[in-house]
Amino acid sequence: MQFHHYGYVSGDPRVQPAAGVGLDRPEELPDEVDVLIVGTGPAGMITAAQLSQFPDVTTRIVERRGGRLEIGQADGIQARTVETFQAFGFAGRIIEEAYRITEMCFWRPDPADPSRIVRGERPADDPTGISEFPHLIVNQARVLDYFAEVMANSPSRMKPDYGYEFRSLEVTEGAEYPVTVNLVRTKGEDVGQEKVVRAKYVLGADGARSGVRQSIGCTMEGDQAFHAWGVMDVLAVTDFPDIRTKCAIQSGSGGNILLIPREGGYLFRMYVDLGVVPPDDHGAVRKTSIEQIIAKANEIMRPYTLDVRDVAWHSVYEVGHRVTDRFDDVPLDEIGTRSPRVFIAGDACHTHSAKAGQGMNVSMQDGFNLGWKLGYVLSGRSPESLLATYSAERQVIAQNLIDFDKEWSTLMAKKPEEFADPAELADFYVRTAEFPFGFMTQYPPSMLVAEPTYQELATGFPVGKRFKSAPVVRVADANPLHLGHQHRADGRWRVYAFADGVPGEASALTEWAEWMAGSPDSPVLAHTPEGADLDSILDVKVIYQQKHVDVDITKVPELFLPRSGPFQLIDYEKVFATHPEDDIFDLRGIDRVAGCVVVVRPDQYVAAVLPLDATEELAAFFRQHLLVQNRQPVA
Repeated sequence: MQFHHYGYVSGDPRVQPAAGVGLDRPEELPDEVDVLIVGTGPAGMITAAQLSQFPDVTTRIVERRGGRLEIGQADGIQARTVETFQAFGFAGRIIEEAYRITEMCFWRPDPADPSRIVRGERPADDPTGISEFPHLIVNQARVLDYFAEVMANSPSRMKPDYGYEFRSLEVTEGAEYPVTVNLVRTKGEDVGQEKVVRAKYVLGADGARSGVRQSIGCTMEGDQAFHAWGVMDVLAVTDFPDIRTKCAIQSGSGGNILLIPREGGYLFRMYVDLGVVPPDDHGAVRKTSIEQIIAKANEIMRPYTLDVRDVAWHSVYEVGHRVTDRFDDVPLDEIGTRSPRVFIAGDACHTHSAKAGQGMNVSMQDGFNLGWKLGYVLSGRSPESLLATYSAERQVIAQNLIDFDKEWSTLMAKKPEEFADPAELADFYVRTAEFPFGFMTQYPPSMLVAEPTYQELATGFPVGKRFKSAPVVRVADANPLHLGHQHRADGRWRVYAFADGVPGEASALTEWAEWMAGSPDSPVLAHTPEGADLDSILDVKVIYQQKHVDVDITKVPELFLPRSGPFQLIDYEKVFATHPEDDIFDLRGIDRVAGCVVVVRPDQYVAAVLPLDATEELAAFFRQHLLVQNRQPVA
């Protein structure tokens, strides 16, 4: 974490200096805003947290509840999401309080006595090292608390506006604030009073029954599996030996349980199979009592018993798989004719079973994708056409999730005798691990993702996929760290230059650095506003092939040692060398002879891999989505 560049800081460095709208933020919800977010679930809160880093953008997030969420239904945090938490600065703290999944046990009927269950496979949760971050279980409410803290400590000093329920909206093109939103108060002395807010953009993150989705004419499409599950968070005494390990349990009676230990050492969640739901059930299964769910769990777990002492939360749900055909208010036959004004995210546009642990995770990636794009357009960094990429990118990901979840939830509901091989469920879990971990997302070429023409220069950084971190050593202070962990959710692009030669000697890298610092076509100069820090839009870093002791920092191009803040202090934290044990050039397939440039989007996805001498292509790539600011060359 860097601070002091604006003057000495003696307090909590996570609290950024107030700026822009944060200097005089009105307590009451204003009549006009740049962005209005409806719903403080994961999708809404991460979008708000990202937008809070844009202090000149007025963002407000409203919630019909009177205060923070206390008990959340979602709890699974995949490794890709923990990477995202790292970008927002709280991965370490949430890892400390969460339950960490290290393996999963698969239980099935005892062949000698099918009325009893026995342990089968016990695979590691991440046997191939997909990520350096763990798979976690933690209450959704705590995730929202951390995002609320990011918002409160941001330059915008943002916080949710509780007690406002969405009623309707109307879009009037041509107006400065084209979206008129009708809200109603749900708490306080003015309960029932209507409130009208005009916004430039609106995000509906208001759940599966989204009013925003209905207002823009989007409908959920998909099917229902006609299979019900009871879910409960409980404190219980049991003789089941794996009660603190994630388990998939299949009984001889045909029922199944997905057991998920919770944070805190005592609490655990069970998804209990309630069986097939008749088409004419008319919702009767949802009246299943907690006592019936517990009885069913005991039946499935024989010969083990479950003595529930306290129920923190329970519910009954039917599996459904639905997704909207678009994530904004532009009908499919009008795409390209106008820009979107209203967006939907999370459960508002995709619903599925909870057993794959994807709902909250995919929802947050929706918000991370959209947040920086809104910030760029509203702060004058990018054209409005950038916003069309949100629906284009995320709708495909949602459909992939639905397809995966159909297969996983179907397997979870199968009876033991329906499997050709008893190990089929465990094999599927291991074989498809990369998808639920959140690492199968790959955005196709667009204005934000280049063609993978030069992928051979960095085979371990696939274009369109998330930037997979690797160890490096920071030259200035010899600190070993993960390169990707320095990518904060501050809205900046990252440009990583992997060196081709020896520090201080003429090379393709030195020529590239001179061009970046001195050519008017350089994306750093073309897109950074005059008066702003040189790295305020593009954060450019260099990684040398040598060990840190062999890099003379006095011979590093000035591009990688930019001046920051009012005192123009030198930033020494952009120059890296290889780690003595884990060489990033080897780990990520970087061409040692040619070197390369790896461009990474603000939401951590690789946007381009280019040769060091492909300066025209680099400039052209950024001009597709960044507006020219005409900054002067570095002195």
